[in-house]
Amino acid sequence: MSKIKIGISSCLLGEEVRFNGGHKHSSICTKELSKYFKFKSVCPEMGIGLGVPRKPIRLVGETQQPRAVAVDDSTIDVTDKLKAFAKKTVPQLQDISGYIFIKGSPSCGVFRVKVYRENGMPNENPGSGIFAKAIMENFPLLPVEEAGRLSDPVLKENFINRVFAYNAWQQLIQGDFKISDLTDFHSRYKYTLMSHNSDACLKLGRMLANPGTITIQELAHNYIDLFMQTLSCKATRKTNTNVLMHLQGYLKNKLDRKQTESLCEVIEQYRVGILPIIVPISLLKGFFHSHPNKYIQQQAFLQPYPEDLSLRNRI
Repeated sequence: MSKIKIGISSCLLGEEVRFNGGHKHSSICTKELSKYFKFKSVCPEMGIGLGVPRKPIRLVGETQQPRAVAVDDSTIDVTDKLKAFAKKTVPQLQDISGYIFIKGSPSCGVFRVKVYRENGMPNENPGSGIFAKAIMENFPLLPVEEAGRLSDPVLKENFINRVFAYNAWQQLIQGDFKISDLTDFHSRYKYTLMSHNSDACLKLGRMLANPGTITIQELAHNYIDLFMQTLSCKATRKTNTNVLMHLQGYLKNKLDRKQTESLCEVIEQYRVGILPIIVPISLLKGFFHSHPNKYIQQQAFLQPYPEDLSLRNRI
C-alpha cells in the first residue's frame, strides 16, 4: 500500500525550526505513523523568512481576526506574510489527506491558541494560528489534529480513521465515477457512519438513493461534506455497541449456543467498559472468517486502517 500524504508542522519531525532553535519531535508521528504516512513538512515562520533563532510571536486583538506580532515589539507584524505564505502553499497540498499541527502555536495551532488583549491578558475565547486557520479554510473537509492531542487514544483513533476514509474518497473521485461508485463507497462505510451518527448515516443513504436533478459532482460534494462531518463526531461505547449488535445479527443461525453466549458476553463487557473494542471486533472477525459474508467482509468498520496501528486496543 502506498503511503498516504499528510501535511505536518516541521518541528514535529525533529527539525530545529522553533523560535529558540529547538524542535517538538513527536515519536507518535515519526515512529508509529510514518509507516503509513508520507509527511509533507511545512514551517510557515521559516517560510516567511524569520530564521532561527528569532523573536517569538503571539496572537493579539480579536479572537476571530487576530494579528501575529512579536512578543516584545508589536510593530513587527507578520500576519499578512503568514496568510500570503499559506496562499502560496495551498497548491502544494492538494494531494494530502490530513494535517498534523503543533499545539498552541500562533502560526500553526488549531485549538485553544491564546489571543492576547492590549493589556497583555489573554482573551477568554482562544483562537487558531494564522497559517493553520488559512489551511483549514482552504481545505474544510481535511482531517486535522494537533500532535499533543494524539496522546489521547480516542482522538488519535478518530483522526486516523478520518484520514484513511478521506484518502479512500480522494482515490474514488480521481477519475470518472458513477452513482453506483458512490453507493458502493457508502455501503462500505455504512457501519462506520452508524457508529458515529445513525441519523446522518440514514440521511447519506437517502441522498444517494434520491439524488434529484443535481449533477453527480454536486451530489459527491454534498455527500462527502456530510460524511466527513459525521466522522468528526466521536463514536461512543453506546453507538459502537449498537453496530456490534447489528453485525452479530448476520451470524444468527450460524453460531452454536455457546458461541452466541460468548459473543453476547464480550459485547456487553465492552459496553460497560470492561474490555476495549478490539476484543468484540476480533471475535466477530473470527466468526465471519468461519462463516463468510461478502457484505460484512467489505465493511470498513471491521478494519478501517491497518491492524498493526493498534488504535483500538485502548478504546
